[in-house]
Order: sequence, then C-alpha cells, then structure tokens
Amino acid sequence: MERTVGTVTRGLRCPIINEGDSIETIVVDSVLKASKAEGFTLEDRDIVAVTESIVARAQGNYASVDQIAKDIENKFNKETIGVIFPILSRNRFSNCLRGIARGAKKIVLMLSYPADEVGNHLISLDALDEKGVNPWTDELSEETFRELFGYSKHRFTGVDYIDYYKELITNEGAECEVIFSQKPKTILKHTKNILACDIHTRYRTKRMLEQNGAERVYTLDDVLSESVEGSGYNEQYGLLGSNKSTEDAVKLFPRDCQPVVDRIQELLQEETGKCVEVMIYGDGAFKDPIGKIWELADPVVSPAYTAGLNGTPNEVKLKYLADNNFSGLRGAELEEAIKHHINEKDDDLTGAMEAQGTTPRQLTDLIGSLADLTSGSGDKGTPIVYIQGYFDNFTK
Repeated sequence: MERTVGTVTRGLRCPIINEGDSIETIVVDSVLKASKAEGFTLEDRDIVAVTESIVARAQGNYASVDQIAKDIENKFNKETIGVIFPILSRNRFSNCLRGIARGAKKIVLMLSYPADEVGNHLISLDALDEKGVNPWTDELSEETFRELFGYSKHRFTGVDYIDYYKELITNEGAECEVIFSQKPKTILKHTKNILACDIHTRYRTKRMLEQNGAERVYTLDDVLSESVEGSGYNEQYGLLGSNKSTEDAVKLFPRDCQPVVDRIQELLQEETGKCVEVMIYGDGAFKDPIGKIWELADPVVSPAYTAGLNGTPNEVKLKYLADNNFSGLRGAELEEAIKHHINEKDDDLTGAMEAQGTTPRQLTDLIGSLADLTSGSGDKGTPIVYIQGYFDNFTK
C-alpha cells in the first residue's frame, strides 16, 4: 500500500519523576507501553526525545538561593556587582537574581533595551523612534528611562520587570541602581566587577569587558559550575538553563547527559532489535512572531544526543524540482523523475540550487524545536516525545 503519512510526532506520558529514579528505565518502559497501547511499531531511526527537566529531576540537580549567594560571595567578596543583560523572566531569573543580590553589597543592574536577548520587550521600537533614542549609542539612567517611556508591563506576564527586579534585589538587603545600555563596557563606569547574564552572546560580552579594564568578570555558566555546600551543579553551564523550582530554589540544567541517551538507545535495541536515536532537549529554537520572543533561553537546544542525530539535513526542494528540472512532466512520470533525483542526490548539497530554502540547521535544533512544541511547557504531561518518519523522504 502507498504510504500517505510522513513524519508522526507523539507526546508520551510517563510517571512523575523524582530524585533517584532511573530515568533510562522509565523512558524505555514508557515508550514500549505507548507502542503497545497505540499500536505503533518501533523502527530504525525513530527518535525518542526526552525533556531536560525530567533528567535533571531524576539527578536531583537543584540548588538553593542561599547556595547561589554563597558562590557569588566567594567570587566577588561582597563587592558591588554589575549584573548585565539578564533576560526578563520570573521563571528563569528571579531566584538567580535573589541569590546574586544576597551575595552582594550593591547591584548595578544593566538592562538591554528595547528588549532582552530573547525578545522580551521593555518598550517598542516605535517608542524609540518617537523619542529619538538610539539604544546602540544612548545610555540611560532609570530616571531618564522613566521620563522618556513611563511605566509599562510585559504584554504576556503583566509584570513591570524594572520594578520587579529592583524589588527582588532590595528585599535581599542589597542596594540597587538600574541603568540601560546595549554596550557591555557601559557597566565599567559603575563597577569593575561584573556578572554577565546573557546566554548566547556571553563570550563576546566577557571578552569586551576584559579588554576594557574589568577586574573580575564571570558569566552565568561560572556560577554553580561545581557544588557549593552540597548543591547541585553543572560543570559546563552553571546557572544557564536553570528554572525556578520553589520560592527558594532552582532546578539546574541536567549534567552527564551523554550516558543517559546512550543507555536509553542500548536498552531499546535490546528490547526491540531496532536502533532508535535518542536526544535530551530543552527550549526549541523558534521565535514568536507576535510577542517577538525567541524561545531559546537554554544554552543549547540539546545537551546530548546519539550519533545518528549529528549534522544537518541534506534535502532537495520538491517544488523547485517540479518547477525547474522536470517542468515538462506531469503525474506518475513527474513523481518517478523526482524520486530518481532524490535517490541519486549528492551527499553534500551545500550551495546546490535544488536545496535552497531547505533550512540547513542542525538536526538537533530542528528536532528539539519539534519536540518542544509537542510537549509544551504546561500541563500536557508528555515529557517524552516519540518521532517517526523524520528521516523518510518522498521515495519511501
């Protein structure tokens, strides 16, 4: 029978994960149970995607606000700290900021504007144009910012992040000054001790600060990169990728992830005889066109994946072939010509006209985004995503 369905993505439910659980066993059991209940058969090159959250929960990879504060105090000796370019997020940064403030005498909070790194806007571009302000050159105090733009709340959360972050800092007993700039070296007018809180631009930020006279510069991946007083930690990402857990703790990005995906793959092969690819995923790499928010607040989409998920797609554009290479053909003859072309395509189509528009992103970024959209971030209860047919094409 002719196949009429391509990629199929299923969100799978599993038990609530707690510290000490065998995440590998639970994932495999959940996949096999879903396969039996829903009547699908595991095949080679299927994909199991596991959200980073349940891996970190099984590891017990948590830290308290006090433990964050202790690490900050150790690094900065209770000095004035320039906290620059944090994202605007209660879930992602509020408890981190509380810990940072608890370990400091004063915080100079430098916010990027009109938006943070992932697209949460303090003000609109239209407001900048109306006031004649250039964020790439103009450095603003809180007083000037308020005179120009007044008070506004985030369109989705209803939070005024300037006041919210100030209150978090002062409630921890630290002084607070807020400034606005897109230029990292602006903070050096206020302090030489800086914690750079940006995610994907952090290395550039650190380099620019060090080249311009900073004395101590740390990034969020330096904080809790090792255990502090028994805390969880992540040697590669530190606080990056963390989420609020309770009012006094954060869940960190999972660590030691490669053995987890390799073991899940091994167990599934033992049970089914099939080589299923496995990945752990966090935020997908996509942007909301209405809110302008770029979803990727994690340091990477996937901290670990099996070898078959390396690389980028190597695909041709069917509509290009139909409109150009085989424009004179129709029906079954056209289909056969396209299938033959796909079967004979080069192993590397970089620069080829028939490959234009096929989104040459990393496979793990594409698949992780698909998994993130499938599992969601709310109450769906499907932290495991099973994907079939992703590597199929028109010839299969």
